[in-house]
Amino acid sequence: MENWITDIMEQFGYVGVFVLIMVENVFPPIPSEVILTFGGFMTTASSLTKIGVIAAATAGSVAGAIILYGIGLLLDVERLEKIVDRWGRVLRLTREDIHKADAWFDKYGPWTVFFCRLVPLIRSLISLPAGMSNMNFMLFILLTTLGSLIWNTVLVSLGAAVGDNWESIVHYMDIYSNIAYAIIAVLGIAAIIWYINFRRKRA
Repeated sequence: MENWITDIMEQFGYVGVFVLIMVENVFPPIPSEVILTFGGFMTTASSLTKIGVIAAATAGSVAGAIILYGIGLLLDVERLEKIVDRWGRVLRLTREDIHKADAWFDKYGPWTVFFCRLVPLIRSLISLPAGMSNMNFMLFILLTTLGSLIWNTVLVSLGAAVGDNWESIVHYMDIYSNIAYAIIAVLGIAAIIWYINFRRKRA
């Protein structure tokens, strides 16, 4: 996959960066670390500039986030209520659970969107609950842009700094990603345990 990504960037430059990052946001398994660090390296070996690569990557990030936000809008609370009405007993969910989750995101959503843009995997997926909760669109765009700008600037700058050794940054980012995934898994398990205990107490 890395060869395919680098070939596209070498051939299409800024447009390639934009498209790849947009696709990466919609399909998170595509590694933004490879795209951004190689883009940084290209600024030392081609006519591409750091500002140009960062701008193209940030625009791609926002475009991809808007797509997922739109999908989230289609899965709004009313649609989720219909799903719960039909499958709630199987999923062990109630309308009250949905409303509580929606209220939580209304309260903490802005900070969640911003900080999650700095975490692998969920940095893209956070756009879905933002859309589902009908988060203010302009605020969503602003926080997504800021979070993406930080992420992109760091990785592109690192790629430019190490030059030919840009793949070493990908290695360290893999370690960071694995740590992040482990933390997410632990938090997910903790949330499931808490929810099971919560349901038992209510029963």
